[in-house]
Amino acid sequence: MFRACLLLLASLFPLAACSRAEAGPLVDVSVVDRDTGQWLPAYPHRGDTWVAGQPGHRYAVRLTNTTGERVLVVMSVDGVNAVTGETAAPSQAGYVLDPWETAEIAGWRKSLDDIAQFVFTDHGDSYAARTGRPRNVGVIGVAAFREARPYYRPPYPVAPPPYPPYAGARTRSEAASTAKAAGAAAPEAANDAIAGRQRIGTGHGEREWAPVGSTDFVRARRTPDQVSQIRYDEPRRLVALGILPPPHRRLHRDPAPQAFPNGFVADPPPRWR
Repeated sequence: MFRACLLLLASLFPLAACSRAEAGPLVDVSVVDRDTGQWLPAYPHRGDTWVAGQPGHRYAVRLTNTTGERVLVVMSVDGVNAVTGETAAPSQAGYVLDPWETAEIAGWRKSLDDIAQFVFTDHGDSYAARTGRPRNVGVIGVAAFREARPYYRPPYPVAPPPYPPYAGARTRSEAASTAKAAGAAAPEAANDAIAGRQRIGTGHGEREWAPVGSTDFVRARRTPDQVSQIRYDEPRRLVALGILPPPHRRLHRDPAPQAFPNGFVADPPPRWR
């Protein structure tokens, strides 16, 4: 079970902050289908990153802190804060990850003890649509913040990475190669009716026990150090948009066997004489 600390109260402004070198994202974000246990491959398309969700399947957003310091992650699903239920904004509450920690966020936070599961469902049945906020259905986002170092405390030590780093996690190169290979073949024709609108959203599923604690966190600055988002929809719409190949199409087709490939019997090789 992955552990995550829930941030309930945090100051938006730091008392003092040390400058830090910017090197890559603070948090690695991916999506896991909880019913199959499989990663959902990420597909780049026209500046966005897409995953294909199966209607009716539960899912989780996996967050990995790639640094040796604590970070705050404010998470948005369909434009709604996954902790508070507010229309999402970076200044709101989120999850605090310890150095190198990985956490799976599997639902809407109902209390410190339980969640309502994330589930791929019809657009109109999504939590955002049912609460009158359908405009941003179909996107998962994070805003990540570094922690301030108060002037009256010495800089805390940076935790070394585990060995191997991010044990059990998918590497970025693997994700990129999967997306490149799968997105290489575009469908022969797109269905405009399917491609034109979002098909699925995230529903308010069954309750599940998922306890967390609360902690304080002072942000190093007002604006996020990282903002990332992943768009999602059902597979047939991704096919219609040209992101996924049609399910019936084979990228490499072997020649069919022929009953009469040649006209007459050929001589055998010399060593058979």
